[in-house]
Amino acid sequence: MSVPLLKIGVVLSTMAMITNWMSQTLPSLVGLNTTKLTAAQGGYPDRSIGVLPANPEESWQVYSSAQDSEGRCVCTVVAPQQTMCSRDARTKQLRQLLEKVQNMTQSIQVLDQRTQRDLQYVVKMEDQLRGLETKFRQVEENHKQNIAKQYKAIKAKMAELRPLIPVLEEYKADARLVQQFKEEVQNLTASLGLLQQEMGAYDYDDLHSRVVSLEERLRACMQKLACGKLTGISDAITIKTSGSRFGSWMTDPLAPEGDTRVWYMDGYHNNRFVREYKSMADFMTSDNFTSHRLPHPWSGTGQVVYNGSIYFNKFQSNMIIKFDFKTSTMSKSQRLDNAGFSNTYHYAWGGHSDIDLMVDEGGLWAVYATNQNAGNIVISKLHPITLHIIQSWTTNHPRRSAGESFMICGTLYVTNGYSGGTKVYYAYHTNSSTYEYIDIVLQNKYSHISMLDYNPRDRALYAWNNGHQVLYNVTLFHVIRSEQL
Repeated sequence: MSVPLLKIGVVLSTMAMITNWMSQTLPSLVGLNTTKLTAAQGGYPDRSIGVLPANPEESWQVYSSAQDSEGRCVCTVVAPQQTMCSRDARTKQLRQLLEKVQNMTQSIQVLDQRTQRDLQYVVKMEDQLRGLETKFRQVEENHKQNIAKQYKAIKAKMAELRPLIPVLEEYKADARLVQQFKEEVQNLTASLGLLQQEMGAYDYDDLHSRVVSLEERLRACMQKLACGKLTGISDAITIKTSGSRFGSWMTDPLAPEGDTRVWYMDGYHNNRFVREYKSMADFMTSDNFTSHRLPHPWSGTGQVVYNGSIYFNKFQSNMIIKFDFKTSTMSKSQRLDNAGFSNTYHYAWGGHSDIDLMVDEGGLWAVYATNQNAGNIVISKLHPITLHIIQSWTTNHPRRSAGESFMICGTLYVTNGYSGGTKVYYAYHTNSSTYEYIDIVLQNKYSHISMLDYNPRDRALYAWNNGHQVLYNVTLFHVIRSEQL
């Protein structure tokens, strides 16, 4: 019996290996991995201060619940960080995925043939085992007619073979599972083929436009789910002390997972070199960096890195430049019509800060002022590829009276100054074209803020404070009514 047992062992080992491979590889290959979202316990959580949020996927935090006058449920929650989706719709990658699925289909077909062949052998062995079990019962019933030695030998063999019967049942179940996998992969292959044919009907520009449109819709959906009103700002967390009194630093909110590169720009004019640090930890503990030379010097400290490119205001102009770090080329430039420049409508601290570019959950924004709006702040939503203005809002807040400003969830928040005691005191909501006065303390630890920007991925404010690079954690609240559920 050693040869059949060895044969079964090999077959079972092969099935275990294939089953394990299918359970681990197939979901990640076809993009079926899921992320578990767990509701947090009620009550006010303790906010720990760190360089970056300790858990970027932290759960929703329910702070209070009540009913309004009409009996509808009103809940106040802290919105957690939402991971940005990253997609590449290029036909080449889809074709590669399709080829992988087809290769896997062929492998499963080969496995299925081997399984069917071995299964026939196993079925025959099962019949023999069951026949032997019947004979053994007969021997037990007529044991007086058999000699003791033969009886013991048969009983020993039966004891050795009996545990294999349930194993054979499991083997047959595994064989059915392989058949199901084969059918599922065949269905997936057909679906991908149809999708590839549909994509083939569009050229790259059309397809890219469709993807950008879908991304805008996804951002709008995510803004409704993850956005909230600013209600608190933590104390300043000093990351590093370096550079001159003025400058900017940032990370890319759309960088792939694991990409924590830091971008650093010292000064506010007549400079065109951007430093790239490979990680936040490297930025904090060393001075190892890669230098990128921009095609033009920048103006002010309102630069932003977004989806692998840096957007900045060209010195002594109202031109917006988009520079791709991967290709080291200027991929787009566009004038911001009527926008003041060269210290015409700067922040209160000066520094050629007429045009401030920023990013929030909804995309790319420009904050500036125009003669047409009497030097008051204008907010414009920009298309990240064409740099064209999608929509603009005019406010009643003088640009020169603002210390700094930043966007969170489509709302512009403005500080009352840049030195001494500082607070966020004005908010303009683009979703309703309304404004309000608020009172949120902003710790001005080093007495001169020349850059203040929000990063939606980190849920933090990045600031340049008198030669110090600091972070502030923010608290957002969102009221969910029953009609929104």
